[in-house]
Amino acid sequence: MAGVFKAYDVRGTYPDQINEDLFTKIGMAAVSVLKAKTVVVGRDMRESGVALSQAMIKGLTDAGANVIDIGMASTPMVYYATAFYKADAGVQITASHNPVAYNGCKWCREDAIPVAYDSGIAEIEKLACGGALSAAKAQGTVTEKDIHPEYIAQLMKFADQVESLSVVVDAGNGVMGAFLPKLFEKLPCELISMYFEPDGTFPNHEANPLEPENMEDLQEKVVQTKADIGVAYDGDGDRSMMVDETGAIIPCDVVTAMLAGEMLDREPGATILYDLRSSKVTAEEIARLGGKPVMSRVGHSFIKAAMREHNAIFAGELSGHFYFRDIHFTDNAEMAMLAVLTLMSKTGKKLSELAAPYKKYFATGELNFEVKDKDEAMKTVETTFGEGAEKVFRLDGLTVEHADWWCNLRPSNTEPMLRLNLEANTAELRDQMRAKIEEILTKM
Repeated sequence: MAGVFKAYDVRGTYPDQINEDLFTKIGMAAVSVLKAKTVVVGRDMRESGVALSQAMIKGLTDAGANVIDIGMASTPMVYYATAFYKADAGVQITASHNPVAYNGCKWCREDAIPVAYDSGIAEIEKLACGGALSAAKAQGTVTEKDIHPEYIAQLMKFADQVESLSVVVDAGNGVMGAFLPKLFEKLPCELISMYFEPDGTFPNHEANPLEPENMEDLQEKVVQTKADIGVAYDGDGDRSMMVDETGAIIPCDVVTAMLAGEMLDREPGATILYDLRSSKVTAEEIARLGGKPVMSRVGHSFIKAAMREHNAIFAGELSGHFYFRDIHFTDNAEMAMLAVLTLMSKTGKKLSELAAPYKKYFATGELNFEVKDKDEAMKTVETTFGEGAEKVFRLDGLTVEHADWWCNLRPSNTEPMLRLNLEANTAELRDQMRAKIEEILTKM
């Protein structure tokens, strides 16, 4: 069980690290920690999901909580159901985009407020892995519900301006293949489906759109079918990546910048969050349109907390998470798709045309470096490049901002790894500064 309790969820290989006994204990512990009387339970399509879901429900009901079992669902559906049913907590049985051997669970409190390691998971770990767990005097009940009709109705409130477009969707054999056809029945769009059969063995490719090789089939299909847009979802349906009509991947920070106008049309002057790895064009565009750009730490629990603090209408993360106040400040990949389709419909522009103005700068993408002493490495980079910088700060790792380039070095929570994001005004400067920082990191 060591190491499966992560910063934002519980995750490990099944059945050696994650198993039914552990999930029963986690369920019992969660009732105590979250003071939960009613809990929504969902699961993705992984083969171990049914048994783990049953074990989780046993633990929850043994501890006296009543369970609303929504069956196979996306993670955003669990968030929505938790708020819709006014439950005290919600749990999704999933390992997100991880390979076939993995499973795990994500938790939220009432109104879909996230549970992170420092806001509940650590206490659940302590109780589940050695605390005194005892059954309640009265067993909780289990009620099965289908949240999907209400969930689609909520999404469709924001899709009334979508016009006829051709959309290729790669569900990656994840959970979204079971539900997207029902959404598209309500839209005037042509759906071209890829890998829609939910299959936890991922027979075609891993359901992780952040890896370029997992996007190749979608890119080819968009060009082949002359579609207007391509969308790839991850395994549990809370992240997406988009492809334009030429087959080019649209970076997620460009999507955030692109959607800023759509969000600010709904609420002029609103606050929009972006994670600190995003291109500086993102903040520039939000400000240009009269919005208030606010930088956030990486990670859904931090972004959701900051959104609530600032009452932000929207937030975008480089990892493909897009967050909406109208869906209880949660990440929702379907809403992101609908927002892009709305923007394309209203402007009559191709996706490549919409994205082009925001490709002003030159980024490395996220690069990983194995470093023994992460703190010392960041200090060395700060000492070397901090002089003459416009800003140096440690909101999340180390960020150094110069007039014509910036970088962020962020330590991994689980590995001896530093993650570098760097952007410059020219490709030459990007490559030059990347080489200098790489030289430092490879010697640490």
